[in-house]
Amino acid sequence: MPETPTPAVTPALDGRAVIDGRRVEAADGRTFDCLSPIDGRLLTTVARGGPADIDAAVAAARRAFEDRRWCGQAPAARKRVLIRLAERLLAHADELALTETLDMGKPIRYAKSVDVHSAANCIRWYGEAVDKIYDEIAPTPRTALALITREPVGVVGIIVPWNYPLLMAAWKIAPALAAGNSVVLKPSEKSPLTALRLAELALEAGLPPGVLNVVPGYGPEAGSALALHMDVDAIAFTGSTRVGKQIHVMAGQSNLKRAWTELGGKSPNIVCADCPDLDRAVEAAVSSIFFNQGESCNAPSRLFVESSIKEAFLEKALALVPRYQPANPLEPQTIMGAIVDRIQLDTVLRYIEQGQAEGARLLAGGQAVEPVPGGCYVQPTVFDGVTNTMTIAREEIFGPVLSVITFTDLADAVRQANDSIYGLQAAVWTRDLNKAHAVARALRAGTVHVNQYDEDDITVPFGGFRQSGIGRDKSLHALEKYTELKTTWIRIDDPLSA
Repeated sequence: MPETPTPAVTPALDGRAVIDGRRVEAADGRTFDCLSPIDGRLLTTVARGGPADIDAAVAAARRAFEDRRWCGQAPAARKRVLIRLAERLLAHADELALTETLDMGKPIRYAKSVDVHSAANCIRWYGEAVDKIYDEIAPTPRTALALITREPVGVVGIIVPWNYPLLMAAWKIAPALAAGNSVVLKPSEKSPLTALRLAELALEAGLPPGVLNVVPGYGPEAGSALALHMDVDAIAFTGSTRVGKQIHVMAGQSNLKRAWTELGGKSPNIVCADCPDLDRAVEAAVSSIFFNQGESCNAPSRLFVESSIKEAFLEKALALVPRYQPANPLEPQTIMGAIVDRIQLDTVLRYIEQGQAEGARLLAGGQAVEPVPGGCYVQPTVFDGVTNTMTIAREEIFGPVLSVITFTDLADAVRQANDSIYGLQAAVWTRDLNKAHAVARALRAGTVHVNQYDEDDITVPFGGFRQSGIGRDKSLHALEKYTELKTTWIRIDDPLSA
């Protein structure tokens, strides 16, 4: 029986842009409807930003940068503002979590415990880092002093996806702001609401007007205008590889702005027969692919299982699948919620159909369901008999679809794992330390997990090889994207040596 949605007080949702510290409508007055994937309800109308709005936001950011209202503050002062912003997020955790769930469909339990708390932690972490980053002095002769310093790049454009709207915004704005930049953020039109609220909370925390501007809108209108803008010094994008390539082209076509991209993935998860804990490996494989409805770029969607343990592995995995049946994401016990919209739901279903047409064996799921009438939901889906040449093993689905590939030779499994245009994350499960090191070194991925999946934190970089993007989010390495290196060589004529 379909669920009756749990009554929830919808927070006051404001879809207007935030430019130069003020809520404003789009310059031409256009809006678009923001619909909830939970049940199709209209949440609010959102300003449909375009080139004129991007121009206004960039101009505000440039003024803020040039008059040094933010970058001119002492590191300790910027630190205090970012920490206050982190505290504001936690103070509004229930509101932000509910907004995120209504806007993009993820279970509210994770919207709060993962998205909001991780976003706050990220902002706090970079705030704490502000006054702990030292510049360098190069070795020189006595007649010189050489300083190597990092300076903010200027105005940074940021475009974030719809799957972790608040968290992905935090991953990018936190290091950009910590470094002293001014920012223009364009959230996805599919889930813009928490980014807009984040800008308000930043003002409350003491961030000067114009330093963080948020312009909602569609990619071809607002996103392209930001990537092509001649007064944007750097552009950071998270999203599909197809659009990421366009971002790099537009950056080059305009002012050769620095372009940093975190793109798609088709992450391999290799489970060897000597896996130290089969139950843990099964739990990690199932929970990681179905977490966030499979709408994660680092989801381990290709599962390589050694043939001698495959039957036992699949028996345990299929026993776990029922707990991931989609349900109303507003219910506190729900583990898997709604797909972000009807377009993405249709995309997932099309891949499932293609997997069956190409000969993969459907073991579980594969159907759209409506636990809440009018919503966008799909069953957790498991395919066996997949080969690495099938479409479902080659292309990023961005849905709860697991492809199981059997192997007998580990070297061949690694070769197949690397036979992908992507290289975001990977994993290997084995009790043999030598084998673990050898596989980790051989896998072409930005992160390799050993005997776990996705247990890392803010202290390590996130990003990938090949068409999974350029540059890294998280860790101190992220600051490199938002700064320029400057060398200052000073001649010293020592009067004491005369």
